[in-house]
Amino acid sequence: MASASLQFFAFILALFGVFGDIAATLLPNWKVNADVGSNIITAITQMQGLWMDCTWYSTGMFSCTLKYSILSLPVYIQAARSTMVLSCILSAFGICITTVGMKCTRLGGDNDSKNNACFAGGICFILAGIFGLVPTCWYTREIISNFLDQTIPESSKHEPGGAVYTGFISAGFLLIAGVIFCSSCFKRQQEAWIYPPKQHHFPSTEQESNAGYSLKDYV
Repeated sequence: MASASLQFFAFILALFGVFGDIAATLLPNWKVNADVGSNIITAITQMQGLWMDCTWYSTGMFSCTLKYSILSLPVYIQAARSTMVLSCILSAFGICITTVGMKCTRLGGDNDSKNNACFAGGICFILAGIFGLVPTCWYTREIISNFLDQTIPESSKHEPGGAVYTGFISAGFLLIAGVIFCSSCFKRQQEAWIYPPKQHHFPSTEQESNAGYSLKDYV
């Protein structure tokens, strides 16, 4: 019962991680630059994401432009695109597999099959967390290095946006969920190795008949 509740808790964490991973991939505020002029009416906030750049005006207007050209983008944005999409795919696969392998569901067949499915889902979550953590760290490093660069003007410097923090939290949720699923399955496998099922040996009827036949011969 404890392992089933622990797996259910890990599944909830994985769901939050999947939704956060998808949101971080689509949000346009990976880095934010707020330029405030002398007049508050001209104040704008510029946001840049993996797929589009958006500008929000203090008057309430909001405009976005998509990044159509892939080769013109920096290397870290291209890598972030591919790894975040791969993280979303792996986390979605992990949700499907762990649904079959969880102890509280009636899918997946016998205990060994459910155990293997649960372990495979945990591996998917761990890989998804790694693929989600790498681009966010790389993106944050580029933002900080550009911010500390004295040759870059103040108007061109950015700060990490909400999508970066969402990516960090989602990757943490996926890693924790994957470790819980893999450790629970490994614990059950270890218990099976340490405490194997007892085998009862019963004398065969053939031996009893042979024993009886030999006694009759001696009489």
